[in-house]
Amino acid sequence: MVPMTSHSSAGPNKVDNLTHLLDQKESGEVDSEAKNAKGETALHVAAKNGSNEAAKKLLDSSACVDAKTNKGKTPHNYLRDGLQNQESKERLVQKNVPCKTNNPTRNIDTANQIKSTIRHIYNATGHSAYPYNYNFAQQIYNKFDSLPAFEKLVSNRTVGSSNIIEYLNKKRRLEKRQEPKNETKKGKMDERKMVEFEDELSKIVGLNELKQRLRTWAKGLLMDEKRRAVGIKLGPRKPPHMVFLGNPGTGKTTIARILGKLLESVGVLSSDKVVEVQRTDLVGEHIGHTRPKTKKKIKEAMGGILFVDEAYRLAPWSSGRSHDFGMEALEEIMSVLEDGDIVVIFAGYTEPMKRVFSSNAGFCRRVTHFFQFDDFTCKDLAEMVMIKMTKLDEKSRLYGFKLDSACTYDAILQVVENNSTEKLRSNMNGGLVDHMLNNARENLDLRLNSESE
Repeated sequence: MVPMTSHSSAGPNKVDNLTHLLDQKESGEVDSEAKNAKGETALHVAAKNGSNEAAKKLLDSSACVDAKTNKGKTPHNYLRDGLQNQESKERLVQKNVPCKTNNPTRNIDTANQIKSTIRHIYNATGHSAYPYNYNFAQQIYNKFDSLPAFEKLVSNRTVGSSNIIEYLNKKRRLEKRQEPKNETKKGKMDERKMVEFEDELSKIVGLNELKQRLRTWAKGLLMDEKRRAVGIKLGPRKPPHMVFLGNPGTGKTTIARILGKLLESVGVLSSDKVVEVQRTDLVGEHIGHTRPKTKKKIKEAMGGILFVDEAYRLAPWSSGRSHDFGMEALEEIMSVLEDGDIVVIFAGYTEPMKRVFSSNAGFCRRVTHFFQFDDFTCKDLAEMVMIKMTKLDEKSRLYGFKLDSACTYDAILQVVENNSTEKLRSNMNGGLVDHMLNNARENLDLRLNSESE
């Protein structure tokens, strides 16, 4: 490989020689980026000599526009005293796409050089700089697929005028909001998503059998998404409507929130929101009030999960009972189970929930996932106390308090076993933990007086 002869071909009246040399560039015999003793490339020389045609040829052959001389000068630095032709200056500005590099800092440095050049063109010719500012800003906008990276350029006023910046910034945010999540996430429930799901499950005390069932179900969901991603045709995806069976305080709402994140991450749902409702949120007091009230809640939950707590209260106690508005609400919910962008979870005690199953002929056909939430053991409750007191939220009534060093796991376990019955634990489950800790605080206050330290 040989360099362009003394860069002479980049001078005035040497365009034919330059064309010949550039034709040899494809064969690898010529290095158009070779530098002379001053560290100048052929494009430097063309800019310095004011050779418009040579600069045009070099730019068309993808000459490096941010190459630096021994003194750190780029072809842009030679513009002021070099190129006289407006078109050549424009080409040099527009050809310089600093985003060829993936280094954001370098992009900003190079961008500032171009901004200076744009200002020089404006001052020297009187032409509006708007097209150049916009062209450059648009190139940066198109390169960065990360909003923070683009806004970093915006924040220091590197790209364009304030109007251009504002327009592109709004456009970027609008595109981010309108980006079809199902398209970008469909079939991409990879191991990272499974790890995140597992991490959420690991924070829940007890319920080992339930968690294993959830893992199995989630793994099946993952595999189906991967099959679709590689083009395997499967049957239509049906929304995984569910039934959560168990006593209060067993973590049904918590699990629903975890599932919301999972279903949103794989594109089954467009949101991870969970809208919790009970009978009073759905049923009206008079004829004609229930359906609009229920529809309002369904609309609120669209895209996410509608969590119907104590769902059995919507079903009549006996078939001979007079018309109950709860059935209207239940029928309205059942009518949207095929819509696709909503998942409904019916939750409640195991025995009363059987009324819901039998109240609608299509219930068990549309709702196919049933999960049993067992009561927490004394050991589970003792562990919850330890966890709760080490990870207090600032909004908690117990924030600022801590367990005495004597309150070990074994000591707390003994308190739970000695001061609660199986029936009480079954009725309260996790709620018993809050009850115990609030009682502990009240008893502490009783033992203290104004002189206590």
